[in-house]
Amino acid sequence: MLEVNARPASGSAARGAPEAHGLDGAGQEGLSIAEAARRTGVSVHTLRYYERAGLVVTPVDRTAGGRRRYRQLDLDWITVCTRLRATGMPIKAIRRYAELVAAGRGNEQQRLALLEEHRADVTARLAELQENLTLIDHKIGVYRGRLAAGDADRLWAPRPPDGTR
Repeated sequence: MLEVNARPASGSAARGAPEAHGLDGAGQEGLSIAEAARRTGVSVHTLRYYERAGLVVTPVDRTAGGRRRYRQLDLDWITVCTRLRATGMPIKAIRRYAELVAAGRGNEQQRLALLEEHRADVTARLAELQENLTLIDHKIGVYRGRLAAGDADRLWAPRPPDGTR
């Protein structure tokens, strides 16, 4: 997954600089917020929120008129944020991760620890979901079997405490 080098060495051909890898495919002038929203699959409101919440690692460029202009690097980072969020990472943790990335070299162990902790949480949730899916699959099997046998009306149905239907 993308690791943004927020503070590349001087010179556009520096190792790790977005330009050195052709990441600035959004064009020299960048993309409007509407186009960035379309390409990332998030709303314009979400893009503005990510910026206000401190989730972006580099300042989003602006036109002379103050309109946001997104580069490919920005779009890639937004994808990282949305995927972390989609896996349940709290905004506070994403902000911390963004701060660490923006700070540059020297905190890789902290980044790793943050991501490993989140991975453990995701893995635990996946295991719980798998258990739930197993139960659902069992129930589907029961219903299919009973419907095929023609005795689905015998399936358990709760009755009111007074025994009436």
